[in-house]
Amino acid sequence: MPGRSISIVVPALNEEGNLEGTLAEIHAEISRHFDDYEVLIVDDGSTDRTGALADVLAQADRRVRTFHNGVNKGLGASYFRGVAEASKQYVVMVPGDRENSLEGMAPLWPLLGTADIIAPYTANPEVRPWSRQVFSRFGTWTMNTLFGLKLRYYNGTVVHRLETLRTITVKSTGFLYQAESLIRLIRRGASVKEVGITIRARPGGKSKVFKLKNLWSVACTLLRLAWTVRILGKP
Repeated sequence: MPGRSISIVVPALNEEGNLEGTLAEIHAEISRHFDDYEVLIVDDGSTDRTGALADVLAQADRRVRTFHNGVNKGLGASYFRGVAEASKQYVVMVPGDRENSLEGMAPLWPLLGTADIIAPYTANPEVRPWSRQVFSRFGTWTMNTLFGLKLRYYNGTVVHRLETLRTITVKSTGFLYQAESLIRLIRRGASVKEVGITIRARPGGKSKVFKLKNLWSVACTLLRLAWTVRILGKP
């Protein structure tokens, strides 16, 4: 994609079994669409060899940079650590757990430049456990109801124009960081296009979304957003 550049943020918490495969796939697929890209690995306080492996991968390729949170700060904090370090026109998150197929994300790239936000939704939700599907559908319905929107999905590999994303302050450090970003940006007038992408079953490890602290973070974020955005009217 001549003239377009992209920063890929890879949050990684205990993903030593998946990280190398994630990077290999990013290089193989993104290089087909972009001449100019960078990969920003954010080690979120991993207790396995994720951090050390990330450093090795960065030493082997100048397009890769690694950042270490030191302690576990959450998915949102890791994402925005990458956003703060990003230097390209667009930014997207690719999780280090290899759930998102880079090939499956191909429908996103042709839409760059047509809107401030390219928001994906899962075109094949059946690959996820039924509990994750129910949680996702309920969460989407809840946010659409609370904030008067009609989005099909609020998380995932959203592509943002970097300069637009940097106009807002997002307080969520957990799983709803992307939802808060979308809600705030759309209420400020940012344009959005939705597109279906395919994902795959997680190759290794378990999803972290159902940990008690993450569920508590989701609930607190929803209440805070509903109060500030819907009640107080602050975008």
